[in-house]
Amino acid sequence: MSDIPGVPEGVRPPPTDPMKGARGVFAATLILEAIVVLLALLVLPRFGSGSTALGVGVIIGLAVAMIVASGLQRRPWGLNAALVLQVLLVVAAFVFLPSLAIVAFAFVVVWAILVWMRREVARRMAAGMLPSQQQE
Repeated sequence: MSDIPGVPEGVRPPPTDPMKGARGVFAATLILEAIVVLLALLVLPRFGSGSTALGVGVIIGLAVAMIVASGLQRRPWGLNAALVLQVLLVVAAFVFLPSLAIVAFAFVVVWAILVWMRREVARRMAAGMLPSQQQE
């Protein structure tokens, strides 16, 4: 009956997939995060010992991976890829650039909130509680 995954049988599906909007937010967050991570290159020579070719390469690699992952958010595993990048960012922050740990922590909080909001929308959609699922 429904083309939207997560909507059980007998529950009126929403007219549009609300997860499509969530995927757009995930992609936009990854792009913003890539920009912030690349800006860390400006402070890399001043703080920490991460001013090596390896440190610069890891930071650029993470930013490029975030940009690529933003385009993969429509895939079923896109969110998992974004969350793996968050773990890699935290590890890179503590290994190469400790001042990047503040940014990494801030984005971990952002991603935790985004995942919570996605679960809440999925729960409400499965229960038929979304405003677009209500009878008129």
